[in-house]
Amino acid sequence: MYAVVSTQWHQYIVSEWDEITVDLMSDLSEWDEVILDSVLCVFDEDASTVSVWTPVVSWASVKAKLIRHQLWDKVRVMKFQSKKRYQKVTWFRAKQSVLQIEKISS
Repeated sequence: MYAVVSTQWHQYIVSEWDEITVDLMSDLSEWDEVILDSVLCVFDEDASTVSVWTPVVSWASVKAKLIRHQLWDKVRVMKFQSKKRYQKVTWFRAKQSVLQIEKISS
């Protein structure tokens, strides 16, 4: 059983016991349960039964558990203006949360 889940303006294709990395969910602590209600599509492995509704499948939900918070790899950000002798270098590390999908109920 697979589902397409929308959370924090991103969409993920998930199945049971998958781990997905999403943007930081700061209001939750580790090992908290999360219910993702915005399920866009539910389907089987061979796509014999597909449930699609507009805009979301109202009778489906995905139960997940927050495993940990982590930092993404460091990214170098550089601003540069030619012929002005201006350059500025900063660094950026995005904060992320790792979710483990426990159950897809449809």
